Amino acid sequence: MSQFGMHVKFTAKSGQRDALVAILLEGQAAMESIHECELYIVSVSDTDPDAIWVTEVWSDAEAHAASLALDETKAAIQRAMPLIAHIDAVKMKPAGGKGLRPAAI
Repeated sequence: MSQFGMHVKFTAKSGQRDALVAILLEGQAAMESIHECELYIVSVSDTDPDAIWVTEVWSDAEAHAASLALDETKAAIQRAMPLIAHIDAVKMKPAGGKGLRPAAI
């Protein structure tokens, strides 16, 4: 199995970035107990007041998909959707780096 990752850019509706960040950071607490989630980072842009980036690395794509099926994840998504103007997601295959286990490309 190979690692699975995503870079997701959320564009919040005007004035909703902080509320959306709070919901996304709630996900961090849930990810702490999921061993298959190797990295989950929420970042905000210095230049775009509505932009939020989420970077995730999972043990494999199936683990990521399973996380989306959790009741708490579904509830967070329902709360977040009204705050989101646009989502741009890029799936990736991590090649390695500080903090990541060696990957088989």
